[in-house]
This record gives sequence, structure tokens and C-alpha cells, in this order.
Amino acid sequence: MSRNMKEEMSMELTYHRKGDYLFPNLTIEETEVNIGKYGMLRRTFLKEHKNSLYQSLLLTGKLNRHLEEIEKAALERLEIQMKKLLEQNSAPSKEVNPMEWTAHMNSLTAIVEESILTELVYS
Repeated sequence: MSRNMKEEMSMELTYHRKGDYLFPNLTIEETEVNIGKYGMLRRTFLKEHKNSLYQSLLLTGKLNRHLEEIEKAALERLEIQMKKLLEQNSAPSKEVNPMEWTAHMNSLTAIVEESILTELVYS
């Protein structure tokens, strides 16, 4: 092993004393991100059904970035698919019949969310 590789691989640890014991000061460097509905659903799914992947992402500091990517992809897909569905199934006039418009939009949103949850969040 070259000297540079040895220097890169060696870490300098600091410790703190608790009673008679020394504990290493270990922290995970991960930036805080605001995740929305889909990111939180993904985190819960990973925690409950794919715990080893969840632990790996958490311990390597990649969990928040992963959740942020899922959230971003889900919102982009929601926007694109809603536009396509509205082109195929035009909504009734919101001013003339707001309840019918709301029911129509909720129906389309449910269709799109089902595919997002299946393909992105719960996979």
C-alpha cells in the first residue's frame, strides 16, 4: 500500500471520558433536508420492510439524500402524469360545478399516486 493510501485510510479519532471509560466521538455527517409525504413514506417503508438497506443508508450518511431524491422524483412524476391525464380526460368547469371538478381531480390524483407509490416508494 502506498503512503498516500495509508494516510487517507487512517482516521484520527477523538474520545470523551464517561466514568472510567473512553468513548469515541463518532458523528454521521449528513445534511438536513426537508422531505415531504413521499420521502416520509419511503423512510417508513425502508425502516419496516428493508431494514438492512435503511441502516446502511443511515450509517453511511446517505439516507436524507435518498429520501430527497425519492421526493423530487415523485413530485415530478405527479406533475407530468397529471398533465397527461388531464389532456386525455378533461376536467369539468371548476366555476360551473366545483364539486364535480374536485371529484374528477381527486380521482386522477389517486390514479397517479398509486403508480408513484408502487414504483418509487414501495419498491
